[in-house]
Amino acid sequence: MGYKDIYDGWKADPEGFWMQAAEAIDWTRKPSKALFDEGSPIYEWFSDGMTNTCFNAVDRHVEAGRGDQIAIIHDSPITKTKHEITYAELQTRVASLAGALRAKGIEKGDRVIIYMPMVPEALEAMLACARLGAVHSVVFGGFAASELAVRINDCTPKAIIAASCGLEPGRVVHYKPLVDGAIDEAAHKPEFCVIFQREQEVAHLEPGRDVDWHGFQAGATPADCVPVEGNHPAYILYTSGTTGAPKGVIRHTGGHMVALNWTMKNVYNVDPGDVFWAASDVGWVVGHSYICYGPLIHGNTTVVFEGKPIGTPDAGTFWRVISEHNVRSFFTAPTALRAIKREDPKGEAIKDYDISCLRALYLAGERADPDTIVWAQDVMKVPVYDHWWQTETGFTIAGYPTGIETLPVKVGSPAMPMPGYDVQILDEAGFQVAPGTLGAIAIKLPLPPGTLPTLWNAEARYLKSYLTTFPGYYETGDAGMIDEDGYLYIMARTDDVINVAGHRLSTGAMEEVLAAHPDVAECAVIGVTDQLKGQMPVGFVCLSKGVERAHDDITKECVTLVREKIGPVAAFKLALVVDRLPKTRSGKILRATMVKIADSEAFKMPATIDDPAILDEIRSALQAIGYAK
Repeated sequence: MGYKDIYDGWKADPEGFWMQAAEAIDWTRKPSKALFDEGSPIYEWFSDGMTNTCFNAVDRHVEAGRGDQIAIIHDSPITKTKHEITYAELQTRVASLAGALRAKGIEKGDRVIIYMPMVPEALEAMLACARLGAVHSVVFGGFAASELAVRINDCTPKAIIAASCGLEPGRVVHYKPLVDGAIDEAAHKPEFCVIFQREQEVAHLEPGRDVDWHGFQAGATPADCVPVEGNHPAYILYTSGTTGAPKGVIRHTGGHMVALNWTMKNVYNVDPGDVFWAASDVGWVVGHSYICYGPLIHGNTTVVFEGKPIGTPDAGTFWRVISEHNVRSFFTAPTALRAIKREDPKGEAIKDYDISCLRALYLAGERADPDTIVWAQDVMKVPVYDHWWQTETGFTIAGYPTGIETLPVKVGSPAMPMPGYDVQILDEAGFQVAPGTLGAIAIKLPLPPGTLPTLWNAEARYLKSYLTTFPGYYETGDAGMIDEDGYLYIMARTDDVINVAGHRLSTGAMEEVLAAHPDVAECAVIGVTDQLKGQMPVGFVCLSKGVERAHDDITKECVTLVREKIGPVAAFKLALVVDRLPKTRSGKILRATMVKIADSEAFKMPATIDDPAILDEIRSALQAIGYAK
């Protein structure tokens, strides 16, 4: 069956589709039905089934005779170490950790915050919580103490599992003082903390509260898997909220497993036993879905990578990992490729490695500009597939279903909606627009299994944030269009659609043009307030390594390009060369913060910012042209 048959089959019988997908999961008690819609617009899936995520991700593979298969490959160019863990070893390690947590009082429904770097122990901590039916909340390692304190107060954990430190190129990030500071600041106090001591830094343990990762496991009885209901929360993952208070996205156990397992073959085209690598972090949704749970539930080998696309040690690191570990499908963010492209514009580094094992590259996390996609195709000699999803959805909304059918690639489009997602483009009044027309991207309710059923202890906020603007739909917050062939184009966040003299224009379309300039490695376009036209676009460009031409010449060419490709209607007159762009640690450009700086408005320092000093550089560049007063 092709994509259209499967998608139409889902649309004709959504419940039958998902009940069939649920057959691939091991249940202690099978669900009586798929969709529970009694509380609409709050929907649940597989609510009355009983199952356990850790059993599905670990134990069942051992029981099926695949205990000797590698489950986790840890590759840390920062520590220059590599090691492998089989499914049988993973089962022993996770059962031991879960047993020690249970002996300290952790049980079904308790919350546990995990604050770890990219080490296998981070996945073991997640799985140990799942084994007990405890609800984990992974917080990105190295987050500021104040941000960690906010999350402690919101999810009220009984315990915190943390590492003594994280490692960045050239520096040690001291995790333990951040944990101590967060606990001091938080109103809620965890009962105990488990500290994984890394040899790069041994942290002080607070007597009576802190226990050593290895020490507290000594003598503990290994724990069995605790069956939980299909609608039992698997985890809480905080995503930034517009009001500054983070939103706790939750994931229900049954639907989470069914959806992720379905995507591994159908979207990423891997079979059990294949090596799958998502170059992300356990602190982000990609780390939850596609470093930990998706690959392990499906029986793949997953790569846990502690490094960067460049600087650990060079722009060839990704190619080395793919080659050494026989990676079949690779998933990363466009920003990682842009960093490699900027450092190695001609892709020379790849010549040192054989990456013929790789079938495809998958991009998500932000818009993948066509220039980056074409560069990656040329350098890597494999298909490059953009796909689109969100922290809230947990898996692909739209993509190329490479395990079902090879759809023609349209560069700049994440292709088609996956089963479960009825994606529509709406105008401001909530009516569908014609093909090729820019509008708000919304998804008809109910959302599929595996997506957020609500927010942690914040149902009213869930309804207001996602379900109020367009009744009967989930509001994605993204703007885009669908073409005549049904291909979706994500053009910008709704906030990034700017209004220039009454014309609604996508900053993403302008960025696409700038990225095509041969000297531009990376770019961002924002809309700044203008007395006459409402908003005016300003472009920021970072140049490729080795470019020595006059900046004025390059910016003039950028302005000309946009006027040629989009037209004078864009009113694009200002482009600035900057050394770097302000980003989150996961690589998203902080455009909304840049707008506030340009408009001289107060703003809250984003918790996830990679380097706050960049904002001063952006402010100086804007002041030079009369903004950011």
